[in-house]
Amino acid sequence: MKLALRYGPIITVGVMAWTIIAHALVPDPKSIVHSLGAFSFFNLLHFAVIYLGIKALEREKNEKPTFKEGVKQGVSISFVYAVTASLFFVGVLFVVGPKWMAGEAATPDVPLWVVGLQAFAGLIVLTMVLGLVYSALISFFLAKRLSSED
Repeated sequence: MKLALRYGPIITVGVMAWTIIAHALVPDPKSIVHSLGAFSFFNLLHFAVIYLGIKALEREKNEKPTFKEGVKQGVSISFVYAVTASLFFVGVLFVVGPKWMAGEAATPDVPLWVVGLQAFAGLIVLTMVLGLVYSALISFFLAKRLSSED
């Protein structure tokens, strides 16, 4: 778990930096920078840090981790990232308000707390699902292979 606490916040810091810089440079939240650019950057960063976390597990153990150990490590990094990113966006929602929420706040008949709750649930679920997929892919290629003698 200590590797997850070390690598999960790295993704969150990248997400924070992208969000702040993108909103400072491109104020229109419906632009391509905020939708496609953020999605691409967040997922590439997520994949890269899970890879680095699994490689750190390998260095810590002085042997290749098993598939299960790699997946557990990747999912725990994703969980820490999901929680810390959600806390960052809660802070943004309280400090900046809903103006950084692009299309989500466009429906006037839905209360803001419902929109925020849906956004955070989507963030956590999507992060965990993608973290599971990424760590399974990475672990498949990096895991210790059992030979016929084992």
